[in-house]
Amino acid sequence: MRKDIEFPEVKEISIVAIKEWDEAFLNQSWNIYLINNSRLTMEVTIVVSRGSEGDRKTATLRHGLGILEPETHRKVEFIAEEVLSFKNEFLLSFFANGQLYDRTFVFEPYSIKDENLKTIPLLDKEGVLAD
Repeated sequence: MRKDIEFPEVKEISIVAIKEWDEAFLNQSWNIYLINNSRLTMEVTIVVSRGSEGDRKTATLRHGLGILEPETHRKVEFIAEEVLSFKNEFLLSFFANGQLYDRTFVFEPYSIKDENLKTIPLLDKEGVLAD
């Protein structure tokens, strides 16, 4: 059935890991954000996250993010240091203009690190972009 559905290409939408100060734990922590740099209003937005390293796997988490207006962002989740060695996938699905959009973003093992930080303009912070 899925092969019969046409999915338009997802452009100008990103998943990024941002290292931020965590007031609760008084340290720097990595958080995952969804960034909508497009002109689309994203509706019924869902992000599913999962990680794996060999036969070790994380829990699969589902995040209902609702509506994201154009040129906005939303925090998705905290990502623990213990899973930065895993392949971390974020499956994004949303509706816009009456069409279903779908894309998988991937952080390869050890790619979330300070050496890979780049400026993320919409957030005005440094982060690591998922492929």
